Amino acid sequence: MSVLLFPPPQPVLLLISAPSGGGKTTLCQQLLAAVPGLARVVTCTTRAPRPGECDGRDYHFLTPETFEQQVAGGEFLEHAVVYGHRYGTRRAEVLDLLQAGRDVLLNVDVQGAASIRAMAADHPALRAALVTVFLTPPSIEILAERLRRRGQDAPAAVERRLAEARREIAEWRHFDYLVLSASVAEDLHRVQAILEAEKLRTARRPSGSGA
Repeated sequence: MSVLLFPPPQPVLLLISAPSGGGKTTLCQQLLAAVPGLARVVTCTTRAPRPGECDGRDYHFLTPETFEQQVAGGEFLEHAVVYGHRYGTRRAEVLDLLQAGRDVLLNVDVQGAASIRAMAADHPALRAALVTVFLTPPSIEILAERLRRRGQDAPAAVERRLAEARREIAEWRHFDYLVLSASVAEDLHRVQAILEAEKLRTARRPSGSGA
């Protein structure tokens, strides 16, 4: 029986954020299909389901009252109000997966990313695992065209989303990596490369190991 010289790397908490229409939902779906063992944490929200969305698969759809009870109980790793609706990530779901050695994918907005970074500063396990990626089209014009093509919002709502997107894009320097969105395939390749490189970092190997 062979003896491993090095223990497996500690897990990665891969956080992906983007402005509305930036493509993070599609990218996350592609990542989950392409990366064996990558775990997704389902976000909680108070907004109504969109056509085709399923409770527990796409989101945990909560009433505002239930959401507030969970906030008061300290159940969320992060929570924020986005376009009038509340979103949050349950702390226990993330920590349980990391403790089981699973790499975890988080799809959160810029507010949520800031909250998780702040919490990670005081939480060694989160701090060691966290890797943040900001995905955005290379120009606001491309983002505007994507939002209009999506056809989910009235023109006034598109303009509100673009105004918010400008504020979100201004936060890009707070992330570990910046990915300028091109095609779905290229975005997937770049983020897979980030994840693979992070798994190879010597800092992810428990101390005291080696030949």
